[in-house]
Order: sequence, then structure tokens, then C-alpha cells
Amino acid sequence: MLKPSFNDLLKSSFRSILKNKSRTVLTSLGIIIGVTSVILLTSIGNGLKKYITDQFDSLGANSIYVSPGKVFNDNGGFAQGGVSSMMTTSFTQKDYSFLKRKIKNAEIIPASAVFANISSSFSTQKNIEIDGSTENFGVINNIEPSAGNGRWFTEEENNKKTPVIILGYQIAQDLFPKSSAVGKKVIVKGKTLKVIGVSDKKGSSFGGPSLDKQAYIPIEVAYDLSGKTDIQSIIVKVKNKDLIETTKKEITDIMLDRYDDKDAFSVFDSSQLLSSINSIISMLTIGLTGIAAISLVVGGIGIMNIMLVSVTERTREIGLRKAVGAYPRAILIQFLIEAVILSCIGGGVGILFGYLGTLAIKPFFPAQVTISSVILAFGVSSIVGIVFGVAPARKASKLSPIEALRYE
Repeated sequence: MLKPSFNDLLKSSFRSILKNKSRTVLTSLGIIIGVTSVILLTSIGNGLKKYITDQFDSLGANSIYVSPGKVFNDNGGFAQGGVSSMMTTSFTQKDYSFLKRKIKNAEIIPASAVFANISSSFSTQKNIEIDGSTENFGVINNIEPSAGNGRWFTEEENNKKTPVIILGYQIAQDLFPKSSAVGKKVIVKGKTLKVIGVSDKKGSSFGGPSLDKQAYIPIEVAYDLSGKTDIQSIIVKVKNKDLIETTKKEITDIMLDRYDDKDAFSVFDSSQLLSSINSIISMLTIGLTGIAAISLVVGGIGIMNIMLVSVTERTREIGLRKAVGAYPRAILIQFLIEAVILSCIGGGVGILFGYLGTLAIKPFFPAQVTISSVILAFGVSSIVGIVFGVAPARKASKLSPIEALRYE
């Protein structure tokens, strides 16, 4: 008998699979679920990374942040307490004045947060974050009201402690649901503030609290509301990216003149913070994807079981083929091809479902399908078919033709 070609084996494998469509679908179900899960989870992880990167880009690339406490550990990740240390510890006015006096050719901007209830005649929002800063804070953080939504406060208003406030988009909607908030009055800690602007809709910052639920006031007004002159962070705005590293070193040397302990403060730029956040997201994505991939193994075991059943069902067929001269290797390859086809069908359908699932959640959560995740998922599903198809294929190829023909 002539040795069958690969095309003949492929056609024969497809005919065998199509004989029982229901079993084919059920056999591929584990692979479908596994690939769909892997695609969805990697899409969410990739989308979240892109979203956070865009958030940092919107803040500008030339900003350096000086924070009290140790934000990063020696490996570049977040230290114990991490970013929260910026809110639980603080600098003094002397720290800010000292830095402003020493740093040349850069803009020094303080920030001090107040947590308080804010009320209007329509609603009360409890314990929101109200950031106090200078007149340039809005420009640097890209949160200035757009045309028609009011304005940011001026240097004069800050110096004169003018009681004005800029509301985040959602806060404005909650406090004044029936009309524009600009020009209205709100109450914060018993003090009446005039709304002079409403920020555009921004969403969450770095995956944290929503910027739409925050408000902004002159820092001198923040001092009056809190009764303290503490500063949670200092922003140093340099003219271009090339000055970031040298300015960071200069700031570090200046702060070490005031603090002997280098862990008493942190100096970092947005790329460093972005790198740490992305590394955390990557680890979470890998962990969750690994868990989802377990279903691929379960699917592979399902394929192996069905293929073993198929070998038993087709024992007489295998015996007949061997009796007329079929090579054991040809039978092994055919059963292996059938296992891979089942796995690839599951992988293809899983990719489709994963893509459709990504489109479904995209309006509610950042998600982005990448070519690498598709190749990974499909490649793994194909490998699963090969690995778990070997045992049934070997069993079929080693059947004795005489015993196979006598099998009932």
C-alpha cells in the first residue's frame, strides 16, 4: 500500500471529527472557556496599562514629585505604605520655602489636601478630597475648566484667601443636578465658597479615586479650612524632559541638607511611578491568566479522554486499515491531527468569544486585545492538543491488527 499523504490524513481526520458534531463541540468546550478567559484577562490588563499611561501623559511629562516618606523600595516597587504615605505624612512650609529658594529655572507648586463634607441646597457629599494649591496647579494636572465651564483661580485670589472653589465634574452634578454649578455657593466646614469653575469629566487617576469627585481651592483657603499649614506634596515643573534627572538629583541633595535620613522623603517623576504601577498590573495579569489557563489543561484532559474513547470505538476500523497495510505512524499522525484540530477549533472559537467579550466590557472598563495575547492563547491551545493527543494516538498506532479485527 502506498504511504498516505498528509492531505489524505488531514481529510480523514476532518471526516472523523464531523461524524459527531455534538461531541466535537463538547470536547472543545474546555479549550473555548480557557482561551476566552485568557484573552479577556490579558485584554483587561493591557487596557489598564494603556489607560494609566494616558493618565500620566495627560499630566505632562516634565513634572517631578517630592513626597514625604519613602514611596519606593530599593527594587523600584512601592515601599510599605507606598503612595498612601503622601497623605499620612506631610512637609512643612519651611520645606517648601527652602526648596523654592534653592531650585532655579523650575516652577515649585505645593499641594495640601483637605477631607471634608461639601453641601449645597440640593445635596451633601461626604468626606470628599479638596485639594489646595496655587494658580498653576490646574494647568500642570490638566484639570482646568474648559471654555464655558468657568475658570481656575488666580494668584491674587490665592494671596487674598478669596473663598472660591473649582468642582470636579461628578461633584458638580451631585450638588447642582438641575443647573450649572458655576456662580453658585457651597458650604465646606461652615465656610461659604463660590463655585468659579467645573472641571471636565476625567474619571479615575492611575486607577485610584475619581478626579470627578474631587474639588480644588487656593492653598491659603485650604490652610484656613484645616487649621494647619502642612503640605502633602510638592510638584517641581521643569522646562523639558532633559532636565528631569539632573533636577531630581539637585532636589535630593537639597532635601538631604534638611533631612539626614534619605527615607524621610521621596523624589520621583511620572515615569518611575508609572513603571511601578505597571509592574504590579503585570504581575496581577500573569497570576490571573495562569489561573485561567488551568481550564486549558482541563480542556486538554477532556480531549484526551474523548480521543481514547474514539480509539476504542474505532478499534475494528484501525485493525482493518492495518490489515490492508496502513503504517502505524500514519494512524498515530491521524489521531494526533484529530486532537490538534479539536484543540484549534476550541482555540479559534475562544479567541472570537474573547474578542466579543472585550468589546462588551470596553464601555465600562478599559480593555484592549493585542496580537501577542491572541498568538499566545492559540499557541497554547494547539500545544495542549498535541500533548494530550499523544497518548490516544500512540495507543491507536500500537493496536494489533488481528486483535483489533476480532474486537467486539
